[in-house]
Amino acid sequence: MSEIEPPPLSAFGSSLRRPSLVRRLVVLAAAWSLLVLVIAGASLSTFFYSATLNRFDDELSDTVDGLLAGASVEAGQITPPVVMDPRALRAYSGDYWQIATLDGDGTLRTLRRSRSLWDRALAAPPAGVAVLTHTPGEVMFYDSAGPVNQPLRVAALLGRLPDFPTPVVFMAAEDRSPVDRDIRAFNTRIAVALLLLGAGLIAAVIIQVRVGLRPLFALRREVAAVRTGKSERVNGHYPSELEPLAAELNALMAHNQEVVERQRTHVGNLAHALKTPLSVLLTEAAQQPGPLAEVVSRQAQALSEHVDHHLRRARAAARMQGHGERTPVGPVVEELSRTLEKIFRGKVQSVDWRAPDALYFLGERQDLLEIAGNVMENACKWCTSHIRVTAQPVNTRQFSLTVDDDGPGLAEHERGEVLRRGARLDESSPGSGLGLSIVDELVRAYHGSLTLGPSAMGGLQVILMLPRADG
Repeated sequence: MSEIEPPPLSAFGSSLRRPSLVRRLVVLAAAWSLLVLVIAGASLSTFFYSATLNRFDDELSDTVDGLLAGASVEAGQITPPVVMDPRALRAYSGDYWQIATLDGDGTLRTLRRSRSLWDRALAAPPAGVAVLTHTPGEVMFYDSAGPVNQPLRVAALLGRLPDFPTPVVFMAAEDRSPVDRDIRAFNTRIAVALLLLGAGLIAAVIIQVRVGLRPLFALRREVAAVRTGKSERVNGHYPSELEPLAAELNALMAHNQEVVERQRTHVGNLAHALKTPLSVLLTEAAQQPGPLAEVVSRQAQALSEHVDHHLRRARAAARMQGHGERTPVGPVVEELSRTLEKIFRGKVQSVDWRAPDALYFLGERQDLLEIAGNVMENACKWCTSHIRVTAQPVNTRQFSLTVDDDGPGLAEHERGEVLRRGARLDESSPGSGLGLSIVDELVRAYHGSLTLGPSAMGGLQVILMLPRADG
């Protein structure tokens, strides 16, 4: 028979993301690393800015000191020293000097200036020339705008010259654009370098966390293998922090298996103890016919069915609590299809079945045979000539087994009735009426479900949701 493709998991909706230990460790380490990198980047940028500006200011301070030391007074006029820098001779070159005095109204009156200033003058400090009088002999630095609006760094010093009656302000200025460009270039490079370093640190943290937590992931896989029946115990070698946990898990599984086996033994003993007296009652009633014998026989038969019913439920529950067992679905459905085609030869023309090769039932083969066999046999009894059996995965934990027939089907109000123990909607059909009720009980014991509905073939559709084992 042809195989079917499993439906995409996205069809069943996306689940909410649970908190992740890996994500938490990575986020914390990444946040701390980024914080340190930001602080380091800001500190480096500040240090570089301060060092570059201090070096620039030192050059301006040397120029101002040279003006003060080289200036002289001749015939009441100040003669500036000879400046060797050719930029001071080129108009608006960005290299300027100026000698001025303080007027009574608190403004600067230019006495001498470099040719580079042409007909312009350097601006006074933003706080006013009065601040120069508070620190005579000390160089004051400030930012200003040049003759062509270029950014300037200005150094000003208030001093005195021999034979000159008033204090003199010596000023030197230089275009600070190259310095600003250097600072911006450094900040860009340091930002790129720190971003690359941060990405490398985050990648290293992810690798470190994944490698560090690898034993925990391995332990999870081994526990899953025990649950799905691939292994009987946790066998891996783990670090000292996880070794006690693995030992406790093994001890817990051994204890659980021991309890399950003890329960199954008790249930079997109880069933055997009850079935022997019931068999004696049925034998004696059959040998002594009469009204009393009929009552005894009927009630003893009911008791026997109850014992079988509860024995099946206890056995299925015990299997669910014990170690998982994997049963391939395809071979079981194929075996049942061939058997039913022989049993219902002449009525059922074909049993069309489909099941993926890698689909496994999380349970014992006998239980799957009983569940699928009852449903498929019921479909064969009521179909006209065809039934269809489809097995397909629903998600990682469940698969569906759907049985359709082309018989008369059931009305909606009759579907719940047939799941009652012993219920029979047609007394002319052979059977005890226990088939679907037994299936429903076994399926619920495996934490699954049974749903009845109309089939596209015209008859009844039975959908079983059963636990799925890993392939």
